[in-house]
Amino acid sequence: MMINKQVKNAEAAIADLNDGQTIMLGGFGLCGIPENCIAALVKKGVNNLTCISNNAGVDDFGIGLMLHQKQVKKMIASYVGENAEFERQLLSGELDVELIPQGTLAFRCMAAGYGMPAIFTPAGIGTEVAIGKEVRNFNGKDYLLETAFNADFAIVKAWKGDTAGNLIFKATSRNFNTVMAMAGKITIAEVEELVAPGQLDPNQIHVPGVYIHRIFQGSHYEKRIEQKTVSK
Repeated sequence: MMINKQVKNAEAAIADLNDGQTIMLGGFGLCGIPENCIAALVKKGVNNLTCISNNAGVDDFGIGLMLHQKQVKKMIASYVGENAEFERQLLSGELDVELIPQGTLAFRCMAAGYGMPAIFTPAGIGTEVAIGKEVRNFNGKDYLLETAFNADFAIVKAWKGDTAGNLIFKATSRNFNTVMAMAGKITIAEVEELVAPGQLDPNQIHVPGVYIHRIFQGSHYEKRIEQKTVSK
């Protein structure tokens, strides 16, 4: 018997996401952002969140909308550059920020998905990233111990999905969405197109439905371009 994981909309998907929880949000720059779920979180007004994401969108889009509403207590990210409000809250001490190397961010997500408690990585050795962390030497080279993330929810956005939770991403929207989809205690997927089981080519599926707990078809995606450069 095929399990149907479809929920009505973003509001239903995040109904039990509460104050003080830790959430992963897929996306890279402005590509592959779960826009519908972020809008629902803003509308719900949930607060004191710890957000794990590569970056924080821009001021009026993505996680930037949550930052403006002061919904985020702590941001765990690898890049801050395009969000003035993120930068302001960081410098003023209003926002607790943990900046980590991008590869480390990816592998801490992956470790959570694989059921591994931690990883060892050379990234960050000799920098502020290493402060307070265990260092071990393997074959003459130092490595940092980095723990797997422990997120209550992972929220991702895919191109196509079926009601069993199988996901297909388009082009670079795979980014952090794929590793985060595997890593949440509860994973919510919003998709541009939702189909019945059996309509997706099994050879094209990027994330199998076993990792997905709730899925819905989103709407009104902006698909913004962060910076556009054209030749004369």
